[in-house]
Amino acid sequence: MSIFSKIAEGEIPSYKCAENEEFYAFLDINPLVKGHTLVIPRREVDYIFDLEDDELARYQVFAKKVAKAIKAAFPCIKVAQVVLGLEVPHAHIHLIPMQSEKDVNFSNEKLSLPAEEMQAIADKIYAEFCK
Repeated sequence: MSIFSKIAEGEIPSYKCAENEEFYAFLDINPLVKGHTLVIPRREVDYIFDLEDDELARYQVFAKKVAKAIKAAFPCIKVAQVVLGLEVPHAHIHLIPMQSEKDVNFSNEKLSLPAEEMQAIADKIYAEFCK
């Protein structure tokens, strides 16, 4: 079981931003900017394009709703969607609020935010997601 599956199952704590029966969204613990969120399918699959077509469509619609919640919680020009990462063998989408394309440079130094601030960020996104 991947670390992301354990997070989605609640075995490992996370800063939950959104969820439904198929997908789970939580804050990246090494964010590029405040609001940087990961969206995963609950079904463990390594590669996003190994998802069934209808599942991939539902995944994108879920990610779109999360992105709208992020944009409402953290006003920005756009929310970038990035599919990248080889470290965790579990499909995931990065949703990153951006004011410029520099905000999506993964070689930038990552933020280190206190737990209370991370929880406040997640709560703000979750509240917007549930509207």
